[in-house]
Amino acid sequence: MELSGANWRKSSRSSGNGGNCVEVADNLSGVVGVRDSKDPSGPVLTFAPYAWRAFVRNAARSR
Repeated sequence: MELSGANWRKSSRSSGNGGNCVEVADNLSGVVGVRDSKDPSGPVLTFAPYAWRAFVRNAARSR
């Protein structure tokens, strides 16, 4: 999967975690990428946009 055009951003909730952050790229067509901010050249998890929205929605509910 081609991710070279990804615009990675950290969650606004990532600060203060001692560097334990994830980055999300949601500007790609048909896919959302998620990676470890400490290892930007490492593996990337990819999700269909609807699956990512469901994950975020459910994570927000469980806080």
